[in-house]
Amino acid sequence: MQTVIEFKVKGKEEQFVAIEDAIRTTLFIRNKCLRLWMDEVGIGQYDLNKYCKVLAESYKFADELNSMARQAAAERAWSAIKRFFDNCKATHPRGGLGYPQFKKHGRSVEYKTSGWKLSENRKAITFTDKKGIGKLKLIGTYDLNYYQIDQIKRVRLVKRADGYYCQFVIQIDAPKVESDPTNRAVGLDVGLASFYTDSTGYAEPNPKFYREGEKKLKKLQRRLSRKYSKERKQNKQAQSSNYHKARNRVARQHLKISRQREEHASRVARCVIRSNDLVAYEDLKVRNLVKNHCLAKSINDAGWYQFRQWVERFGQKMGKVTIAVPPHYTSQECSNCGIIVKKSLSTRTHKCACGCELDRDFNAAINILKRGLSTVGHTGTWVKDDLNAWGEGTATQVGAILSGQVRSRNPESPCL
Repeated sequence: MQTVIEFKVKGKEEQFVAIEDAIRTTLFIRNKCLRLWMDEVGIGQYDLNKYCKVLAESYKFADELNSMARQAAAERAWSAIKRFFDNCKATHPRGGLGYPQFKKHGRSVEYKTSGWKLSENRKAITFTDKKGIGKLKLIGTYDLNYYQIDQIKRVRLVKRADGYYCQFVIQIDAPKVESDPTNRAVGLDVGLASFYTDSTGYAEPNPKFYREGEKKLKKLQRRLSRKYSKERKQNKQAQSSNYHKARNRVARQHLKISRQREEHASRVARCVIRSNDLVAYEDLKVRNLVKNHCLAKSINDAGWYQFRQWVERFGQKMGKVTIAVPPHYTSQECSNCGIIVKKSLSTRTHKCACGCELDRDFNAAINILKRGLSTVGHTGTWVKDDLNAWGEGTATQVGAILSGQVRSRNPESPCL
């Protein structure tokens, strides 16, 4: 298992200029490797690694970058190529899309096991290649003395709106966190009115970080627009320093909103996992949902996919069961009698002929929990035409202790 530890770095202005140069060199090598793959037939990953040496001999600035950092740049190109091949082989509607593209802007440079050296107290890191980055102070609360040097597999320098950061990718054997059984199982239905509604009827409020910060963001964007000069653009001149300062303020505001959303998803997911033995949720394709231009901003602001990632990660860490079930008809099906009751998105109350009247999201959460429980103890694949294709129903009931019976068996939702 790998984990990422991040520090903010403190250095001089010329060191940050050197980091920018290293990032541009990484981007150059990545694009060159991609061009080689496009021009020649039968190019593989090993050929791209060998091509890095050719680039170092041809370009002085490429030779200044560490050899393993050049290979890491080539690996980025191969990752894009491999993703394209995987999409071509896939049977889903997006198969064949995602042809590798050249990149104009980059934000990171990655070193492997050479080209850097930690200080004795491990509070600073020195980059030893010819780029001239030198010694950078690490600012953060993590203690690198806890890990061996050979556990650090990669080191990244990342540029963000509020400065530069150093990431350490560390190989660890993380033990599972022991937790007492809670005798509870829950189904989650994510939404826009509330962040999620569970099968007990509880609705977690939706913080709407982007909507809340949109007023300030628009104000900063108006200031940025006033400082933009069309004459400079036409004359191919750089924009003023005030323009770049305003652009950085806009980027910082976006960064703040994204961090708020990530922290909220992590905190809520941890609480859900600690409070339940089994968590069932919808296997939503957020990429398809945001095609609706009326709801795209609200869906992206909610951060459903981030929440799902944290639920699966904490589920694996704490040994809890996490199951992703297909979302078909979870809102339309009556949780009491099973009859399909058609309703539009604007209809927020589920009313059935059997007398069942529930909040739309509450009804969907109950259905999600039922489908999640029906998969426990069975293996197989969901069939769109038959939502009960997992086989015979399990004997597990709501409220039973599930963590000791089965791990997550959903092949569509592997734990991170």
